Amino acid sequence: MKFYCEITSWGEEALLFLDDPNANFIIIFNNNAPAELAEFSVLHTPANYNADPAVGDTMIICDKAFNITAIGDEALHTLKELGHCTLSFKGGTTPERPGCIMLQGDAPLTKEDVKMGASIEVY
Repeated sequence: MKFYCEITSWGEEALLFLDDPNANFIIIFNNNAPAELAEFSVLHTPANYNADPAVGDTMIICDKAFNITAIGDEALHTLKELGHCTLSFKGGTTPERPGCIMLQGDAPLTKEDVKMGASIEVY
């Protein structure tokens, strides 16, 4: 396992991006995020970060599996230092933003999937 953390909470605005097909992402952050960022973030325990996630790895979010298809230039640094990045479920080989990890899976992540104590893992 390269990465493991557990969801502790999320801000009021954090899951709205999943409902918007033009967005279709979540922002994750360690649970010590500043309040103005926590409002838009899925917060999690500090991660067990053993190795950098890479294109081709599998990320499991709330028991749903996604293939990592692209990683932005800033994403691994902020993920390691702050537990922060944007997880975009649009797939594709080009990251939407420097702090973005692009994911593609068979089933979409929904608001109902996100639960306290659920894990985010990378293999």
